[in-house]
Amino acid sequence: MGRSIVEELHLLAKGLSGKVVQNVNSTFVGGGVAEILNRLTPLLNELEVDARWDVIKGDDRFFQVTKKFHNAIHGRSEDITAQDFDVFQETSRKNIQELQLVGDIMFIHDPQPIELVTRKREIGKKWLWRCHIDVSQPSPVVWDFLRPYVLQYDAAVFSAPSFSQVLPIPQFLISPSIDPLSDKNKELPNDTIDAVLHRYGIPRDKPIITQVSRFDYLKDPVGVIQAFRIVKRAIDCRLVLAGGTATDDPECEVVLAEVKEHANGDPDIHILLMPPSSDIEINALQRASTVILQKSIREGFGLTVSEALWKAKPVVASAVGGIPLQVQNKFTGLLSYGIEGTAFDLKQLLTNPEYAAQLGRNGREHVRQNFLITRHLKDYLLAFLMLGRSEEILYL
Repeated sequence: MGRSIVEELHLLAKGLSGKVVQNVNSTFVGGGVAEILNRLTPLLNELEVDARWDVIKGDDRFFQVTKKFHNAIHGRSEDITAQDFDVFQETSRKNIQELQLVGDIMFIHDPQPIELVTRKREIGKKWLWRCHIDVSQPSPVVWDFLRPYVLQYDAAVFSAPSFSQVLPIPQFLISPSIDPLSDKNKELPNDTIDAVLHRYGIPRDKPIITQVSRFDYLKDPVGVIQAFRIVKRAIDCRLVLAGGTATDDPECEVVLAEVKEHANGDPDIHILLMPPSSDIEINALQRASTVILQKSIREGFGLTVSEALWKAKPVVASAVGGIPLQVQNKFTGLLSYGIEGTAFDLKQLLTNPEYAAQLGRNGREHVRQNFLITRHLKDYLLAFLMLGRSEEILYL
């Protein structure tokens, strides 16, 4: 961080002196929300903002329901019953009773803890709902259930202009970010990269295509394998599917089993189940890759794309969610459509390394200007300050 940026952040942070910002989400590990909070919370405290992070509790039934909600908000068809809503509300009531709410600014992330806002009338404070997912075309059944809770918040935060709904409360646009100094994004020596590949049994004898994502239907890992097989008919290459699970996502194990079944023992398809502490390994896999793929059917922001672009890697990604904010087609990467389109774009980059390298250079600069954590910190500080002066909140 440059000195002027640090000074600006400290100046903004002074406006929050004596205030507590309490983040609440559904898990400490797994997924982009936990990853962002894991970086931003200590940085806010370094700026002398009293930032805290708590998670709600829930059993398997609750997280099965919230996974249905997640899919339905993204537009996937789900059979959501009255019993599902009962399970969600029963767990929410327990968390409302048990979780200590101490923030002057209550910063609630995503639908899982959304009902905590029902305590607003009792305890006051300022309440901010941070929606990390695309709610532009949600299932009406789920959105009609969630919307009355959303309207109780003082403001909402969305990751992209296209993600939001028309709401009578103020809205902020704050894109997620990466930390360039974190283990997942910092520069690595070649011997570290080689050691990781050796550990996972991935030779560097041919081009490597990699997708890093939680094993989730919406990330379309089976579609990745299908596109890879089309590419492999023309170009000898390898595929790495690297991902993990999240405590609030019970579907991961099922998806992982299906992916292994479709791989069918192909020695050129490497399926890696990564524990949450695998940041160095993910970094190494991305740096060793020839092309990075993100073939999502639906997507929140898709920070794995920014991670790849920061490493100056050529990226092929679906034009969904927040990905088009990161991948400007034919300038910072290629936006793909469908299995055949994805295969075509992969072949284009594998056979034209100079073009691929230029896309990678452009992509790194795009991330440097728009998606680093210093910008994210500044946006959050400004949102907190404006929330504390509700008469001055702008409708963005």
